[in-house]
Amino acid sequence: MFRKILIANRGEIACRILRTARRMGIATVAVYSDADRDALHVSLADEAVAIGPAPSRESYLVARRIIDACLETGAEAVHPGYGFLSENEDFAREVEAAGIVFIGPKHGAIAAMGDKIASKKLAREAGVNIIPGYDAAIASAEQAVSIARDIGYPVMIKASAGGGGKGLRVAFDDEQTRVGFESCRNEARNAFGDDRVFIEKYVEEPRHIEIQVVGDAHGNYLYLWERECSIQRRHQKVIEEAPSPFLDRATRQAMGEQAVKLARTVGYQSAGTVEFVVGRNRDFFFLEMNTRLQVEHPVTEMITGLDLVELMIRIAAGEQLPLKQEEVRREGWAIECRINAEDPFRNFLPSVGRLVKFRPPEEVPGEVRVDTGVYEGGEISMYYDSMIAKLITHGSTRAEAIARMRDALNAFVIRGISSNIAFQAALTRHPRFFAGQLTTGFIAEEFPGGFSAADAALDEPALLVVVAAAVHRCYRDRASGIGGQMPGHELKIREDWVVSMRGGLHHVRTTRIDGGYRIDYQEKSYALLSGWRFGDILFRGTVNGEPFCLQVERIGLRYRLIHWGTEVQVQVVTPRVAELLALMPEKVAPDTSRLLLSPMPGLLTQVAVAVGQEVKAGETLAVIEAMKMENVLKAERDGIVEAILAEAGASVAVDQAILRFA
Repeated sequence: MFRKILIANRGEIACRILRTARRMGIATVAVYSDADRDALHVSLADEAVAIGPAPSRESYLVARRIIDACLETGAEAVHPGYGFLSENEDFAREVEAAGIVFIGPKHGAIAAMGDKIASKKLAREAGVNIIPGYDAAIASAEQAVSIARDIGYPVMIKASAGGGGKGLRVAFDDEQTRVGFESCRNEARNAFGDDRVFIEKYVEEPRHIEIQVVGDAHGNYLYLWERECSIQRRHQKVIEEAPSPFLDRATRQAMGEQAVKLARTVGYQSAGTVEFVVGRNRDFFFLEMNTRLQVEHPVTEMITGLDLVELMIRIAAGEQLPLKQEEVRREGWAIECRINAEDPFRNFLPSVGRLVKFRPPEEVPGEVRVDTGVYEGGEISMYYDSMIAKLITHGSTRAEAIARMRDALNAFVIRGISSNIAFQAALTRHPRFFAGQLTTGFIAEEFPGGFSAADAALDEPALLVVVAAAVHRCYRDRASGIGGQMPGHELKIREDWVVSMRGGLHHVRTTRIDGGYRIDYQEKSYALLSGWRFGDILFRGTVNGEPFCLQVERIGLRYRLIHWGTEVQVQVVTPRVAELLALMPEKVAPDTSRLLLSPMPGLLTQVAVAVGQEVKAGETLAVIEAMKMENVLKAERDGIVEAILAEAGASVAVDQAILRFA
């Protein structure tokens, strides 16, 4: 077994690998860029080596610096995690040439399977079901249009070296094919250094289901069941689960056997994932093989009890797989939500900055797991992806796993930046999700206009009113001396209050009872019992015997309540104060209609217009790069550019003015 390994990655996956290596008694080396000098993975490792400036192309993507770090520290092996160099054939070859073990497949398998065009050809030869398409590199937009017409719309345009949704577009007509082809090439060139693009038939109403495989150097192969990854936004996975609520025993076995057949064909030695698109009749087609550890691997670990990182390390060290196919267990259900630094109410724009508060839900072995690479007080950088953490729950049934996920989302405290918790909460509470009626079009179909405050409507507004009234009464009781602080000198506490929430006024009456308060509201009585203490963010308790959890903070004279990720500002006042507040004028927002504002912090890579230029609605105005994604800003209406307020190459802040129109 290895004495020391280097982790050629950052963030949560670096921390994840470090934990397993430590449990196995293996010393670890972390690498870090200038932006990650104070990152969690650096502090967790036994040693750490600086490898360059913040941009990944100058640090984490520079293979020579990773290899030099291995040689400098005496690391015998390198684990690439996912992303960055994990599927880079040249890196794997250089690592092997330097006498270092690559904890992953051999470079030949990466070349065969990591390249989507080559992998489709091999899969066809191996007898794996293949989706119709054109699997050679396409030279021009016009050739792409011609091919798309032959295949039949809709088609999917994909970067050959792509991954994680980058370099991927769906086109329904010729114009979308032309635009999508150019965008895919640009994204692929920037993200992977390879601008080859191919086209295949887009299966409508599809499910994205993948099979986890492992193989060793002794000819042993296993499939570790499937993962349902159909809940996607812009082709990026949002929620994953294992097993799939859709597959039957026969389909599951057939997909697993085909995945193993493909892995055996290329002599695959490590953990890898064979991805399929599955139609409504459970017909399935090969999409691609990811020759690395997947982001969503924890759900497989939860249902099988296996540590995939440990298996990868042991296989790389020459050991045989420790079990046979019939011994691979499948117990219960696991669900993973990706918690990202993005604002779902602003079209999921990236959010960067300091994590003023970061308190994940408590981990419970076998029930709740949190994989993260950040900490309270740390910073979310614009240079890398938006992931804050992965939240994984497990239950004996799918319903139990979902219930635990909902409770965990309510207990996840993040302040200082925006997160997608409200969106994840809305998804897990959606009737169609609960029923398992999933397709890759789920989000587009259920949220056609994007995600808005209306989609995060409070389905239990009475709960928030009752909790706000109880919290306020707690503070009033403490101020009055009730509870023995000033016996005999208690102030009289009124019982009638008005809760002002989202423009509505809610009249309540609060009465102390054993263990809490009785709240009379809208001709109903609510017995709220809780052991909540002043200053606690999490407020857990029961209302009329039903358990609940939400977040409460006092901010001046107001209270901030967060439930299902949705924030509500609440004020509890006397009836007379409520009358006076209703007379206060509302502040008018400044007019920004003549300005193009940056919707996110990032790098302004292009200003596509000039002063005096007439632009039409829909024309590209500027391009901003943030968290490895290219964001194109387009004109909302016709106009004339009066001034350019930010130049290409500048770092822009959220709501910073880029252009002004006449």
